[in-house]
Amino acid sequence: MSGMRVLGVDPGTATTGYGVVTEAGGELKVLTFGVIRTSADDPMPARLQSIYRAMRALAVEWEPDTAAVEELFFSRNVRTAMSVGQARGVTLLALADAGLDVAEYTPLSVKQAVTGYGSADKEQMQEMVRLLLGLAERPHPDDAADALAVAICHLHSARLVALSNEGRVG
Repeated sequence: MSGMRVLGVDPGTATTGYGVVTEAGGELKVLTFGVIRTSADDPMPARLQSIYRAMRALAVEWEPDTAAVEELFFSRNVRTAMSVGQARGVTLLALADAGLDVAEYTPLSVKQAVTGYGSADKEQMQEMVRLLLGLAERPHPDDAADALAVAICHLHSARLVALSNEGRVG
């Protein structure tokens, strides 16, 4: 599992967070992170196309081994949930078109993997992401920090799967 490179994504229509994290020798390292922003003034198809194209470009530029996307957290606002669902859909399509296997994680599982605590707040999450990645300050904006957390969650999960497979006898 040495050198696994993961593209983590926190999808959203207005702002989609992304982060590329690698693990080598048990050490996590951030390669890049940021956000893809779309304008509310643009029609939805154009916004979704922007997200799709940016995700494909990230996959080409950073050549991740795999991707991890945060699952939709159902909000009370159905319109917001539908919008985020559309952003997730084009994100999953872009990553699949780039030939990547995609893992999906709930917000709760991401919090547990990163902080060890399912009820961690944003500040606790960002501080743990900062510490785990050896950053001088907490990653901003929130969507980028969340995407880094999703990537970290996937690396932890992949390590656990690899360890459990080592314990199996043919």
